[in-house]
Amino acid sequence: MTTSFTSMDVSTEEQWSVIGGETMKNQGRVADRVLAMLESLVDVVDGFAVDQLTHCLQTATRAERDGADDELVVAALCHDIGKAVSVPNHPRIAAEILRPYVRPEVTETILVHQDFQGRHYYQHFKMDPNMRDRYRGEPWYELAEQFADQWDQNSFDPDYPTEPLSHFEPKVRAIFGNPHVL
Repeated sequence: MTTSFTSMDVSTEEQWSVIGGETMKNQGRVADRVLAMLESLVDVVDGFAVDQLTHCLQTATRAERDGADDELVVAALCHDIGKAVSVPNHPRIAAEILRPYVRPEVTETILVHQDFQGRHYYQHFKMDPNMRDRYRGEPWYELAEQFADQWDQNSFDPDYPTEPLSHFEPKVRAIFGNPHVL
C-alpha cells in the first residue's frame, strides 16, 4: 500500500496512518539488514587475529555467558557493526543503529567503547590510555568498563568457543522488532 503525495506539506493524517502502519508491519527488515551487516564483517580483518564478525560474536558470547540481558548481548554483538561502513567512526554508527531499540546507558556504552577499550592499546598510538577517565561520574561508566574490559578487549581469540550468529538471531529479531521510539 502506498500514498500519493509528492510533498510532505500536502500530506494528510490518513496518509501518515498508512505510512505508520506499513513501517511497523515491515519492522522485521531492520533485523534482516542488521544481520546482513554483521555477516559482512567477515570481510573486515584489518590485521587482527580474527575477522570482525568473529570478534563481535565473541564479545556477545562473553556478555551472554556473564549473564547480560538481551539488550546488552545484542549491543555487544553490534558494537562494531559500524566497521561495515567506516572504521574511524564505527562507535557512533553502531550507537545510532542501536539507539531506538535499547536503553540509554547501553547506547552510551557503545558510543564510548573505543575510548574505554583504549586502556588496553592507546599507548601504542601515542594516545592517552586513560581517555575513559573523562567519563568518570557518568551513570553508565561501570557498564562501559565491564563491556570494554571483560567482553570486548579480549575477544580476538581464534580458539575461543564462540556462539554462531544463528544463536543470536532470535535476540536480534526481538530487539530490532520493537523500537522504543520511531
